[in-house]
Amino acid sequence: MTSKNTICLWYDGTALEAATFYASTFPDSAVGAVYRAPGDYPAGKQGDVLTVEFTVMGIPCLGLNGGPGVPHTDAFSFQVATDDQAETDRLWHAIIDHGGQASACGWCKDKWGLSWQITPRALMAAIADPDPAASRRAFDAMMTMTKIDIAAIEAARRG
Repeated sequence: MTSKNTICLWYDGTALEAATFYASTFPDSAVGAVYRAPGDYPAGKQGDVLTVEFTVMGIPCLGLNGGPGVPHTDAFSFQVATDDQAETDRLWHAIIDHGGQASACGWCKDKWGLSWQITPRALMAAIADPDPAASRRAFDAMMTMTKIDIAAIEAARRG
């Protein structure tokens, strides 16, 4: 590992599967070194995949096959800024359609329980609008959505 700071994500034997999915789904993502256990350990046997180095959109990560009992929570998420509806839809559906689950306001979870915020830049611009009424309309519209609809956000922003 060359990065001084790496996000370590715990998996129950599926770190390589998750890393491969992220690398095939998100730009600037890749699977790096795969390390196998040199001996038996509580969650696996000698030769099992123990850790996987990977990047998600340029962020260095380490997938640790630590076993069951340590689930991901909403306290950690990847927030992905999207440039248009097509990118928003593609990433949202990549997660949801591969065993994930939708939540509110652009949040979803992948099949491993990791939280993602698929957040169009247009949404952030609308919420940061210097006109408080426009900002509030966009915010209120977002609060009714699961996947973010950019056209509806922009319409709400305009009033």
